[in-house]
Amino acid sequence: KMVAVNSLEIQRALEAQVMNILEGIKSILEKTPPELVAAINDHGIILTGGGALIDGLDRVITRSVGIASYLVESPRYAVIKGVAKALDEMSQLRDTLDELQ
Repeated sequence: KMVAVNSLEIQRALEAQVMNILEGIKSILEKTPPELVAAINDHGIILTGGGALIDGLDRVITRSVGIASYLVESPRYAVIKGVAKALDEMSQLRDTLDELQ
């Protein structure tokens, strides 16, 4: 059995979750030091993960938060690529963490 779902129905279904995301971003920005917020304003908000592929999410974030939002190349795989890179550079990361402590 198949059921047709149009984009408006999907939009309505995701509305509460998107509002939670927007509130979370705003809350984090309020707690972020001003110099870091300035850097975020300069460079934008980078979206990763499969959820970043929700059509128009970047534009909604930009409009709501007032900071340009962008998708990374291949957002679905960005996190795992970052983990793989971190694992490749684990000894350097350990040295950096040791220096910070």
